[in-house]
Amino acid sequence: MAATPTPKLTRVNFPSLDALQHLGTFAVALSGGADSTALLMACATRWPGKVHAVHVHHGLQAAADGFEAHCVALCAQLDVPLVVQRVNATQAAGESPEDAARQARYRALAQAVQDNWGGRIQDIVLAQHADDQVETLLLALSRGAGLPGLACMPALAVRDGLTYHRPWLHVPGQTLRDVLHAAGHAWVEDPTNSDIRYTRNRIRVALLPVIDQAFPSFRQTFARSASHAAQAQTLLQEVAAQDLTHIGNPPAIQALQQLSLARQANVLRHWLAQEHSQASAAQLQALLVQVKACTTRGHHIDIKVGRGFVRRDGAVLRCYNL
Repeated sequence: MAATPTPKLTRVNFPSLDALQHLGTFAVALSGGADSTALLMACATRWPGKVHAVHVHHGLQAAADGFEAHCVALCAQLDVPLVVQRVNATQAAGESPEDAARQARYRALAQAVQDNWGGRIQDIVLAQHADDQVETLLLALSRGAGLPGLACMPALAVRDGLTYHRPWLHVPGQTLRDVLHAAGHAWVEDPTNSDIRYTRNRIRVALLPVIDQAFPSFRQTFARSASHAAQAQTLLQEVAAQDLTHIGNPPAIQALQQLSLARQANVLRHWLAQEHSQASAAQLQALLVQVKACTTRGHHIDIKVGRGFVRRDGAVLRCYNL
């Protein structure tokens, strides 16, 4: 862990936060690491009295109390109201530790805002930066993700009634560390960041330096590719919404069969998302095969999808979640 913050905070030339200037009172998600420390300092010095902070205490490692202590000290120096939200981030069966922690973190942020500031705060600012975006893209590629995965993290997203902002997706992580280091300001170093058992850490430690040597501008070009994927995904969602209106909800099998296979897959993904279900590539392919084969009144459709099933109900498909 780095040393405690210096007694007197100096004014630091952080990367631009102009994208946030229209916000009213908002909260910063503060982990205590370099990125969120820089974000809170930048926001609090630019908009004093307008910024709150939420620290999520995962309780997953011995260093967690040190993260909290750093956040408490930093917020006291900046005169920023802080809420510490404790969560149980233990993963469920089949869930990765990273996914479990991420889901727990979002739930905790929403709960902290609701419990402490009611409807007064509707915006939360996150410190994810260009390196995080690149890691997310490479993870998506390694998993064979479609456009939703390749679109990576949006600069703006709505979840649980809150709007999440990522103003530094174009800023390299090292830039934030360099600014803090030059000004003599400290942060907490998460010991798990160097644990290469985690895929994201392997990408950060082993892969990004190699890519940087071969393609020095990769952060900008990869971000551009993610932006193109996000735009394409938006168009697909618009087409899916139109197709679902046309074939009905629940989907009429005969109307569905009139669409191309690509549009069938697209509208079925959209419909399943509305039903709070998600099909794997193999499950969706199996469903498409059954839809194509459904030409008689007695044809049976019963496909496992996510945690539920898609079944034929007369002339339509229905989703049954467990």
